[in-house]
Amino acid sequence: MTQRRIRCAMQNTVKDGLNREPVALAETRVTTRVGSTGALSFLKSHWPEYLMEAACLGLFMVSACSFTVLLQHPASALRQAIPSSFLRRALTGLAMGLSAIALIYSPWGKQSGAHLNPSTTLTFFRLGKIQPWDAAFYLLAQFLGGTMGVALSTFIWGEAVAHQNVRYAATLPGMRGTGIAFIAELGISFLMMIMVLNVSNSARMARFTGVIAGALVATYITLESPLSGMSMNPARSFASAFPGRIWNSLWLYFTAPPIGMLLAAEVYLRLRGKHAVFCAKLHHDNDKRCIFHCNYKALLTPITLKETM
Repeated sequence: MTQRRIRCAMQNTVKDGLNREPVALAETRVTTRVGSTGALSFLKSHWPEYLMEAACLGLFMVSACSFTVLLQHPASALRQAIPSSFLRRALTGLAMGLSAIALIYSPWGKQSGAHLNPSTTLTFFRLGKIQPWDAAFYLLAQFLGGTMGVALSTFIWGEAVAHQNVRYAATLPGMRGTGIAFIAELGISFLMMIMVLNVSNSARMARFTGVIAGALVATYITLESPLSGMSMNPARSFASAFPGRIWNSLWLYFTAPPIGMLLAAEVYLRLRGKHAVFCAKLHHDNDKRCIFHCNYKALLTPITLKETM
């Protein structure tokens, strides 16, 4: 009787082992697929975010071109009604600031993170919040999206977009030259990223990041644009330069904004440390998925004295 029980137990053990083996193999296959780091794997998994990022910057460029036509083209009734160049700049700044806020808090912006700027993406990549392939596809999406936005603006407004006073809403150095423009671009980019890092990584202030970013855009266009044209964004400047073949000084917008934002990241890291960067989204308090190295929940979870002991 005892031998029979032992024999049955051994048979059950073998059966269990045979039944578990396919599960283990299946788990291995799943792990292999999920752990794949190829470009195609990222494209298949995160293509919605890439398209959203492209579409948002495209819409931003449609807004930029449209308001530039309305406020700067000589035939525009609005341009004729507002002779003050400062007031027109202020209205352009207000329009673009509100456009940025609307895009950041839109469903697409909430999911993609609303970088809308290669300088922002490169900075969060430097901070370790973005996978290399995600960063590469974001950069590609931003350049393509911005360029398509200007193309759509040309379709909407026709030759008005190419007028000397509009020039595809191009960013160009002011009368003081490229040296001052470079310093100005570096400065406004530095301040923007310092703000984003400090506000977005504050549990109390994080939800206002987009509002403050939009306010800075409006302020920069109003006060700084006479110096550099106010870009902060290589993709935004390229999108305007490409159809108009406005290549002079384009190097400035490919160098100063990334340098300024990366410098801001270095300052932030030295003052607060890498652990104080929780995610790469400008707005995270939503129900959209996050494709970044995200630790946003830790930002919202208070640490008690007991937990630290």
